[in-house]
Amino acid sequence: MSSLTTSPAFPALDRLHVGIIGLGYVGLPLAIVFAKHFRVTGFDVDEARIAGLRAGIDRTGEATRQELSNDKLDFSAERGALRDCKLIIVAVPTPIDEAKQPDLRPLFNACRTVGEVISKGTTVVFESTVYPGATEEDCVPLIESVSGLRCNRDFFVGYSPERVNPGDPTHKIETVVKVTSGGTAETADFVDAAYRRAIPAGTYRAPSIRVAEAAKIVENTQRDVNIALVNELAVLFGKMGIDTLQVLETAGTKWNFLPFRPGLVGGHCIGVDPYYLTHKARQLNFHPEMVQAARRINDDMGEHVAIETVRLLLERKLNPPFRALILGFTFKENCRDIRNSRVIDIVAKLKSFNVAVDVYDPEADPRDVRQEYGLELREALEAETYHAAIVAVGHKSIREMGVEQVRRLVKPQGVVFDVKGIFPMDRVDARL
Repeated sequence: MSSLTTSPAFPALDRLHVGIIGLGYVGLPLAIVFAKHFRVTGFDVDEARIAGLRAGIDRTGEATRQELSNDKLDFSAERGALRDCKLIIVAVPTPIDEAKQPDLRPLFNACRTVGEVISKGTTVVFESTVYPGATEEDCVPLIESVSGLRCNRDFFVGYSPERVNPGDPTHKIETVVKVTSGGTAETADFVDAAYRRAIPAGTYRAPSIRVAEAAKIVENTQRDVNIALVNELAVLFGKMGIDTLQVLETAGTKWNFLPFRPGLVGGHCIGVDPYYLTHKARQLNFHPEMVQAARRINDDMGEHVAIETVRLLLERKLNPPFRALILGFTFKENCRDIRNSRVIDIVAKLKSFNVAVDVYDPEADPRDVRQEYGLELREALEAETYHAAIVAVGHKSIREMGVEQVRRLVKPQGVVFDVKGIFPMDRVDARL
């Protein structure tokens, strides 16, 4: 990153035009919040997505038609619509590839877009989760090379890690403190002021961009490690014939016990962010053993559920070929987000045992599941069809089915595996 600095004349907030690149689970809610205070242009390369938003339809289910109808909020698939924006926020996904390495292609494509439209005096803020150093070491040089401008002289950068929790009506952008940072003191002041005006919960100004990047990684890596401990204990207690949830409820009577629960760890944050940290660590010839061990444990839980289900079926002397039903496919309850859903691990392992698998999820979009995973969701369920039913996601709709209805879906002597522990222990055959 260039070391050149100036004392820039940042635009007045009252006249600020904000551009947001990426209108998914992060970018769209951010655009809606900012549009309450600024003129906002939301940009996305998905033309179908733009058409839907212009029609007042958010297929993620996170935004209402009324929120999308704000006169200050425009949507476009044309890069040129961003040219007048003096604050551009990048909120594209940063997933991992099949080798569980950071896939920065969406981020770098966004940087090229910024480089094509940016003008002098513009500030670019990244919200996408990255490893420490990525903003200044990877993104800035790319923007400079495309635009011909110099960072900290012609344009400026900041970082404000997203803290979006899909499907959570309580912890929304407006109610969660927003971390901000900038590449210079003046930039940090400007970025913090813009976010502070838009976010009622307020802001926390990090000392540097690298600190803000690292904080985001730590928030989710900490949860990953804690869940991995509970998952490992769940496997152990299962071998001992002890119910894990009863153990956790008992231990939870101590004032400082942390209430983590076993389960599948997927999604766009907890199941991904630690891989960004370990990627950077390997570049420094450092091996974060606890972080890597937690990832291995949590990544193995889907296979564990499948193996235990087949083991129970064989113990009951049921005759293969088996047919199993999985209830729930999204990465968490009560949301439509299927990104990095680890339910697919249960599906894959069961199929490796020649088990026929059906998946039912009333919350997930069948088109998205088909496109991303090649699976067809079941629309209707029939009684005594399955040898096993696996409750993988605790949607409200699945809870309301009730355990008796779930049991009616399986054959006599069939198995109900309650991964989420949402039904009474004495009415299911196994749970983590």
